[in-house]
Amino acid sequence: MKKIFFLTFLLSVLSVEAQNKLYAKGNALFAPFGIVNIGLEKQVAPKYTLQAEVFVSPWKSFAGKDAQIFMFGLDGRYYFNEAFKSWYVGANASLTYFKIQKWNYWNDNVFQLDATTKPYINSNLYQEGFGFMLGAVVGYQFQLSEKWLMDFYAGFGSVQEFYKGYDKISGERYDDPYHTRVWNRSGEFLPYKGGVMISYQLK
Repeated sequence: MKKIFFLTFLLSVLSVEAQNKLYAKGNALFAPFGIVNIGLEKQVAPKYTLQAEVFVSPWKSFAGKDAQIFMFGLDGRYYFNEAFKSWYVGANASLTYFKIQKWNYWNDNVFQLDATTKPYINSNLYQEGFGFMLGAVVGYQFQLSEKWLMDFYAGFGSVQEFYKGYDKISGERYDDPYHTRVWNRSGEFLPYKGGVMISYQLK
């Protein structure tokens, strides 16, 4: 009796697993700019999936701006219809390392921490550090063909960053001339992921 029960249980688990789909995906929105954003989305229940993705912007200089970003994220998604079809919502957690020039430094204005410190030119300054994001994701998927899907999505939430600021000419820290702190910290509520994923069914 126990053997029959175990066999029935095993067959049911294998049956469920066999129905669980797996898609490889890439972000068509960023690819033309040489930015890699790829992922795997795995069905874990009729309406639930898990997605792991990486985002790599390798640019040491893009249009003269530092733009290196390396990010890894995990989504848990709930589909209102069924997995990989129509609207979904979910939760996201991501980690990132960056070496970038923030948008408010894209000018030649003079930066000076106070009247006693050395002045710098904004366009020569960049920020390097790490951060984490916790937020929500919302999107819509539809089928292109038997094996192909298209996924429109956006993610937003709390972005917490820890970074140091440098002058690319001298190599000096422009944000800590007195050597009194290790990291700057910023926390914001922002959109931090999104795009158009083209997905191919692996399983």
